[in-house]
Amino acid sequence: MKKIILLMSVLALAMSACNKDYTNPSTTTPELAVRDSDGLITLCNGLQARYATGGLVSVLYNRVALGGLSTGELTILNVGNIEEYNISLGAGNANNTNGVIRNIWTQANLVKANADLILRNSGNAVDPGTRSGIVAYASIFRALSLGTLAEFFEQAPLVVQENAPFVDRLTLLRSAVAQLEAAATQLAATPVSADFNSKIVPGINLTNTLRALIARYSLEIGDYSRAISAAGAVEQNPTSLTVRSVFNFDDNTRNPLFETSFGNRNLFEPTNANLGLTGALAPDPNDRRVPFFIRASPTPQQNRGAGFYTANNAPIPVYLPGEMLLIRAEAYARTGELTNAVAELNRVLPKTPTTDAFGVGAALPPYSGPLTADAVLLEILRNRNIELAFQGFRLSDSRRFNRPGPGAPGAERNRNFYPYPRVERENNPSTPPDPTI
Repeated sequence: MKKIILLMSVLALAMSACNKDYTNPSTTTPELAVRDSDGLITLCNGLQARYATGGLVSVLYNRVALGGLSTGELTILNVGNIEEYNISLGAGNANNTNGVIRNIWTQANLVKANADLILRNSGNAVDPGTRSGIVAYASIFRALSLGTLAEFFEQAPLVVQENAPFVDRLTLLRSAVAQLEAAATQLAATPVSADFNSKIVPGINLTNTLRALIARYSLEIGDYSRAISAAGAVEQNPTSLTVRSVFNFDDNTRNPLFETSFGNRNLFEPTNANLGLTGALAPDPNDRRVPFFIRASPTPQQNRGAGFYTANNAPIPVYLPGEMLLIRAEAYARTGELTNAVAELNRVLPKTPTTDAFGVGAALPPYSGPLTADAVLLEILRNRNIELAFQGFRLSDSRRFNRPGPGAPGAERNRNFYPYPRVERENNPSTPPDPTI
């Protein structure tokens, strides 16, 4: 990922509104960057830089912080970190001046805007295989950004323009899925070129990631047949689950969660050894995924959290094989196909660490509970909370499974959606009213 450091100035300039009478001769302009395949690939690398690196500013960090602190998955270690502390308090404490809310909004929108810029100019890449790689890569980061916005906000702009209108979150997700499918079709017809592969930051499996994100966001939309099909098309060996798609890091472009929080005891850590889960959602004591995510005996200087955030150069998965299995299980359960749902669930529960691409395996007996929709869905949610721990999914899952919300007895989240940042409201009169909670 060292390439990213050399390319971040291009991305920063691509998003700049500076007066072009004062240009920096050591950089380029957006108009020049999109004129050929090399410039477009440079901007593609910049998408990952803005999304995944930059510590407290990165989309990845803020997605994990918002999802975990609002659902009790994470706990604050130092209340002096006031922005994160207010997220953990929830309700009106998480207001539109909050830095975490502002950062995830602005950075996700910037990544999406840059991805749209690349897609509009992708035809400037003459070689078809390079062009298909560029389209696939930009489509992935566009979708990740729209999906992040849809997870935490009720509405967001879909286009970049003055006084940009807002659309509802399902429209954002449908747009993401449509672009992902177009990119997948193009990539299938024209495989990516060696030129693209030699210049792009390695780690992301384009074909499988396009399918995985189609599945993820189709499930959220409620398009269950599409979710089942796309998740099933992600290449995975039923016995080995060896396919990986990751954001790579090194000591210069660091894993943002290790850098900011899991590598110290200053900001936040997992709430407890049960991943903050209680009652029917609590992990089985024998679940081998728990020691993957939680240090059993941390030293006084060690953060309790582990998982994908254990070193500056620890890769973070774009998706997990287990997520695909659980998407299929949930989609089947929501369409009344409980036998198929349990079959998918039973590919997750017995999975061992050695047969998973990332070492995430429960090694538990198959499901033996009632064959009812409520019981099967509860078990699916329990496994999503464990399998996908500390990746920012828990708030969206809590809403989708109709778990107790703010103000309800046994509330499992302290907000439903977040207010729009003050910077957006002051600059865009189209900004809708903030959600009450």
